[in-house]
Amino acid sequence: MTLGLKTGKPLLLAAVLAAAGGAAAQEPDKAGVTIELSDAEPVGEACKLSFVVQNGHKADIGKAVYETVLFDDQGQVARLTLLDFQDLPAGRLRVRQFQFPHTCDGISRVLINGADTCSGDGLPDGACSRGLLLSSRVMELAG
Repeated sequence: MTLGLKTGKPLLLAAVLAAAGGAAAQEPDKAGVTIELSDAEPVGEACKLSFVVQNGHKADIGKAVYETVLFDDQGQVARLTLLDFQDLPAGRLRVRQFQFPHTCDGISRVLINGADTCSGDGLPDGACSRGLLLSSRVMELAG
């Protein structure tokens, strides 16, 4: 009996390690772009939105432009625009600010419709849209 247990342990250990390796191989690629709507600051009759952006890819993004929709306080489309987040170096945080001719109270939601432009050497297809993670500290941010 003891001999069987000794033989079984390495086999059990091998099975556990193989399963763990398979699970690790199935984990999703965490590379992508993260956009956080960090602040909405009134500037007279306008609203300045501040975004914290991080490029999680191994390659720099030379230009990232997102089609963005602002909704008013009634839930209606107030503005469809392109936000140019410019260059996004790999693994680095960047803050980008945009000013809109609406009061901050008049903006209920921001929708990132998708990437209009995404360029850079060595980037995978859909680098700016696949794996896009959105969050907000101030109002709803959807994508």
